[in-house]
Amino acid sequence: MGSSPRDRIRAAAARDGGRTFVDRCCRLLDDGEIDPALVTDLGGDGAAHVLSGHEGGPGGYWPRTWAVRAFLHVWDPSATPTVIAATGDEHWRVREMAAKVIAARDIHSAAAQHALERLATDDNARVRAAADRSR
Repeated sequence: MGSSPRDRIRAAAARDGGRTFVDRCCRLLDDGEIDPALVTDLGGDGAAHVLSGHEGGPGGYWPRTWAVRAFLHVWDPSATPTVIAATGDEHWRVREMAAKVIAARDIHSAAAQHALERLATDDNARVRAAADRSR
């Protein structure tokens, strides 16, 4: 499964249908619904390690980070509230990726701008930098 995240994500979206794939990623982020097949599509070679309980396991930050990252490659505007909510995630990697998606998908809503302002003062330097690039 040594393909790039972009290739894996686009292949999964082509197989499932783009909107269905986006909805599955949103369910993971919004509800914590862990679908091992989705996590494998998102995480590639690292997925088995995470699914077996390492690195925080299936409920840890990696599946959430990968789900947000998927929106860089497959998008539907229905994911906007989920991405904005992800800016408040407990883990910095998820917050950083959400800021990157806001920039990449050119989300300019008041809620997105407020989230970026909040992230610009985040404790993590990488999150602050992503927020600054996104505004």
